[in-house]
Amino acid sequence: MHQQKILIVGAGIGGLSAAISLSRAGHSVELIERDPDWSVYGVGIIQQANVIRAMDQLGVLSAFLDAACGFDAVEIFLPDGTMAARVPTPRLVEGQPANVGISRTALQKVLAESSAALGAQTRLGLTLKQLDDDGAGVTVTFSNGSVGRYDLVIGADGVYSQVRDMVLPAAEKPEFTGQSVWRYNFPRPAALDALQVYNGSTGVGLVPISNEVMYMYVTTPEPGNPRYPLRGLAATMAAKLSGCAPAIRALADQIVDDAAVVYRPLEGVLVTGPWHSGRTVLLGDAVHATTPHLGQGAGMAIEDAIVLAEELARHDDPESAFRAYRDRRFERCAYIVTSSLAICHGQLGKGPAIDNHKATAEMFAVISQPI
Repeated sequence: MHQQKILIVGAGIGGLSAAISLSRAGHSVELIERDPDWSVYGVGIIQQANVIRAMDQLGVLSAFLDAACGFDAVEIFLPDGTMAARVPTPRLVEGQPANVGISRTALQKVLAESSAALGAQTRLGLTLKQLDDDGAGVTVTFSNGSVGRYDLVIGADGVYSQVRDMVLPAAEKPEFTGQSVWRYNFPRPAALDALQVYNGSTGVGLVPISNEVMYMYVTTPEPGNPRYPLRGLAATMAAKLSGCAPAIRALADQIVDDAAVVYRPLEGVLVTGPWHSGRTVLLGDAVHATTPHLGQGAGMAIEDAIVLAEELARHDDPESAFRAYRDRRFERCAYIVTSSLAICHGQLGKGPAIDNHKATAEMFAVISQPI
């Protein structure tokens, strides 16, 4: 398809990646973001080998790596702290690290600056009020009363996607897994040169995100999906580590800032039917939100953005392009969602315990394949 005027709903990782990929392909791109402050969590995120490759394809690899911390292995520990395995991870871009840790604020800055430099415009504090698809285009009414006309609309607005609810009302809805994730930043020990994963009913990971900082993620069973008040949140998180390995328990005393704790219930969704309706299509968490156990949620969204732009270039009509995009993406994304959920269920006793060494090696074999 030749130059299209495209609206992207959601200016997070997936939406910004789509803006970069589509702008490079010659399309005119606008983004809207509901958060007027465009804020992100202050903790980190793992980006594995397929994301390094994807950032190269997006043309932002140098800026991305400058803001990140590379590493080439995953270390798996038993609940008592004994190391079970050190798994080398494949490099997919010659001369570059296999994986990185990066702060979410730094990642957003890289993507936002890159999309803006390519001409994409972002408007904050806006949501959709109405979508009217007449077959030739989409007339969009925004929350501030303004109206725009677009050739295509992309919903990159996350697990609670407003766009999904508007155009695919019968699609699967997010479900709470029974588990939540806690995150916190710490000073990085000089010896930490890998992602460290600790098995157990409370799963823990330590991820380097700079020379000075690492972040911890902790997955805990949370029956009834409780909500914790901000006051005392640090003490609550620290208490969750009481049954963990000694190295993890030793970090608990450093969890002191309530405002620095990021707590999020884990919900997942996999839309098994179409990912589009007419001239509107979805990507990322809007159609395949995963738990973080394999560290691939953002990676799948970034890959979606690249594949969607490729298929729009290969086809003369949106229907064909959107079908081809979903056909290329579904099996890979479904694997990540279901495999991550299996680890979650194993930790909760809802299914067999999963060998993280085996699961990690298998995941890297899958994501190493071309997108």
